[in-house]
Amino acid sequence: MSNPHRSEKSQARPVRKGLHPRNLHNQGYDFSALVQSHPALAPHVKPNAHGDLSIDFADPVAVKTLNAALLNRHYNIVDWDIPEGALCPPIPGRADYIHYMADLLGLEQRSIKLLDIGTGANGIYPLLACQIYGWQCVGSDINPQSLENVARIIANNPSLKERFTLRTQHDKNHIFEGIIQAGEFFDVSVCNPPFHASLDEALKGSQLKLNNLARSRGEQKPTTQTPTLNFGGLGAELWCKGGEQLFLKKLIRESKLYSAQCRWFTSLVSKTDNVKPAKKLIRKLGAVDVREIEMKQGNKITRVLAWTFM
Repeated sequence: MSNPHRSEKSQARPVRKGLHPRNLHNQGYDFSALVQSHPALAPHVKPNAHGDLSIDFADPVAVKTLNAALLNRHYNIVDWDIPEGALCPPIPGRADYIHYMADLLGLEQRSIKLLDIGTGANGIYPLLACQIYGWQCVGSDINPQSLENVARIIANNPSLKERFTLRTQHDKNHIFEGIIQAGEFFDVSVCNPPFHASLDEALKGSQLKLNNLARSRGEQKPTTQTPTLNFGGLGAELWCKGGEQLFLKKLIRESKLYSAQCRWFTSLVSKTDNVKPAKKLIRKLGAVDVREIEMKQGNKITRVLAWTFM
């Protein structure tokens, strides 16, 4: 963890207000300590406009290297890497999701089994759940190449081998079917749905993000016509037919079929307009408890929908 007594100007200022109280990243990033534990980060670290050490968050290599450093220093995960173009998750926000799931389930429960729908090439939710709380985790994905990459990460971290297993979803029309096995029970399922309806929409979203990053640094917006996805995203990681709204409908409807095999179903919802119809469908299908969990990361607010039929 970062040194609470640091005072040098070169250290990152506390920028991540509103993270979960147990989140290790509440005080921002201690770049000096991160470079010390993960030297590969050094070439990407330099003073920003405020004189604080930072990286260029529009550079996908810098973002990926920062993630590897964070996972190494704070969560004892070594050799984390993703293929070029794969979704590169912001670690503090992903850790928040896991902390709120621990609150939902009750911290007194030690033997927790988590299912990650669409674990991607990064495997981030099970990795964090294993290392923070020692949970048993299953990660599913439709992309065999993504699962091969996560399998490599698990192989390089022996402590994960008995706690993190992977399953391939062979049918794009199903989410839980073919993944949850007969007689199996999960305490919670997590999901970060693809939030765009097409590749074109995903690229436009990335361009907007790059423009906002440039504006925050006092620069003119990027002029490139083919924006780099600085947080990546391969196919199903970023977009699917019908976007987030349709994916949520499928997720909710299929959850009803497995209502006796999972205590809490949950999903991130990135678009505010999708919350109300999702809640309406959940209640229509007979859920006995529906919760909207708000997570704050700086100026950004995200939400998790959680529901149970038990």
